[in-house]
Amino acid sequence: MIFMKEFFQNLVTTWWGITVICVLCIAVWLLMSILLYRQFFKRFYDIVLSGLAIIIFSPLLLLLVIIGAIKMKGNPFFTQPRPGKKEKVFKLVKFRTMTCEKDENGNLLPDAKRLTRYGKMLRSTSLDELPELFNIFAGQMSIVGPRPLLVKDMVFMTEEQRARHKVRQGLTGLAQVNGRNCISWEEKLAFDIKYIDKITFWGDIKILFKTVYKVFKHDDIVREGTQSDMDFGDWLLAENKITQDEYDTKANEAMEIIGQCKK
Repeated sequence: MIFMKEFFQNLVTTWWGITVICVLCIAVWLLMSILLYRQFFKRFYDIVLSGLAIIIFSPLLLLLVIIGAIKMKGNPFFTQPRPGKKEKVFKLVKFRTMTCEKDENGNLLPDAKRLTRYGKMLRSTSLDELPELFNIFAGQMSIVGPRPLLVKDMVFMTEEQRARHKVRQGLTGLAQVNGRNCISWEEKLAFDIKYIDKITFWGDIKILFKTVYKVFKHDDIVREGTQSDMDFGDWLLAENKITQDEYDTKANEAMEIIGQCKK
């Protein structure tokens, strides 16, 4: 008993004892994070890390809001309905990279003409994605997961592909670190399914490190030969995988879903 009492007293009063306690606490926390990552800790880290990022990057966010308002001649934010977890539609928030310029008939000009040098800089550095931190903090997105696509993309997916919406959509994901816009739609969706089948603590950390590496290298920003990625339905139609009638039916379905969300 005396030995145990002296041991525990030394454990909480000496430098080596406090070090042992700290190491054990970290080890237990790490073990719990690994074992209960998908069930609890993934969302926990989303809240903590996105909250810290919002605070740390608040001066940069404010600066980009001001510059964006000037460069875009108005609202610096771009919002768009996107299907999230369980296909629940939410408003994705990004910094606007294209102007709202229209032709004489009131139609928006092509993307290539509306994409400014400032917008290209935001895309190449992925700074246009920063406002999504608020989507993550609010629980609409996750730091790592399948990227939130358009409602118009979702309706063209097979049941297996739509399974990607079983989890929160991510700021970055497995497809983004394996080609992003430089791979086909089928490959991109296959990576999403592969990710949701095995969500792990170490897997997400690996994706985060790969994302940082690719951002600094400016890899896979835009698919070669295009200004922006082609919508899934348009790609299917161009590849003759669906008919024009099937395309029109699915496009109308997407409009109905978006219309219901606006009510």
